[in-house]
Amino acid sequence: MADEELDKIINFISENKGKRKFKQTVELAINFKGIDFSKQDNRLNIDVILPHGKGKVKKIALFASERNLIEEAKKNGIEVIGSEDIEKIAADQARLNSLLDYELIAQPNLMPSIAKSFGQFLGPKGKMPRPLVGSMSMSSVANELNKRIVLKSKGRYLPTVHCVIGNEDMDANNIYENTKEVIESVGKKIGQNHIKSVYIKLTMTKPLRVM
Repeated sequence: MADEELDKIINFISENKGKRKFKQTVELAINFKGIDFSKQDNRLNIDVILPHGKGKVKKIALFASERNLIEEAKKNGIEVIGSEDIEKIAADQARLNSLLDYELIAQPNLMPSIAKSFGQFLGPKGKMPRPLVGSMSMSSVANELNKRIVLKSKGRYLPTVHCVIGNEDMDANNIYENTKEVIESVGKKIGQNHIKSVYIKLTMTKPLRVM
C-alpha cells in the first residue's frame, strides 16, 4: 500500500463519519484470485494483532480454578467463570448465548472440559477460548485480545475474507496501518499475487476499493 491508498482512506472516513446515531465500525474485505479455498491447505486461519487495536474494548472472561489466576483476572477487570460453572452454563441456553459477547480465555487444564461442554456451540462460531500459555501477565493478555482479529475461511469457502479493523473515531492513519498489517499477514500466508482487490467500508456505507 502507498500514499495514494492512505489518502483514499483518510478522505473516505472523513466524508462518512458521524452520520449515524452510533459509532460505525471500519471493515475490510479482501478478495482473492487463483486459489481454491475448498482445499484445506489453502484455507485461512490467521491471527492478526492490529497495531492500533479495534477501537473498542470487548468484555473478557476467563475460565479458571486457580486462585492466583482468578485474583489477577479480577484486578484487571476480567470476568471469571469457575470450573464448577462449566456444566451449569452448558445446560442453560441463555447463559450459553451470553458467552458470545466475550473474548474467552482459559486455564489450560480446563480446555478438555470446555471442549466437551461448549465445543459444538462455540467451535463453529470461532469462539472457543484460547488457553493461557507462557508467563504473560493478565493485563498483557487483555491488551492483546483487544487488538487481535482472526481471519478464517468459512461457509462455502468463497474467495473472500472480511474483518473489523477499527471504528470511525480512530485516526485514519491508524486505520491505514491496521489495513497494511492485515494485508501483509494474508500475503505471507497465500502470496500477494493471490490478492485480487481490497475494499474498506463503514458499517452503513458502500465499500470503497483501496487496492
